[in-house]
Amino acid sequence: MAEKKCPICGKPTVEEFKPFCSKRCADIDLNRWLSGTYVIPARDDEPGDDKDED
Repeated sequence: MAEKKCPICGKPTVEEFKPFCSKRCADIDLNRWLSGTYVIPARDDEPGDDKDED
């Protein structure tokens, strides 16, 4: 089985910080999520989401 690599820096992962190699890389990833660098795509055009039904 191939050794997994850290998605931030490409170094081999460490069990304690999986899927990262260190706390530093884990913190970099968290910062990217919190700052809006990573975004989960969504569609605003789904029917029925914006309408109030009385």
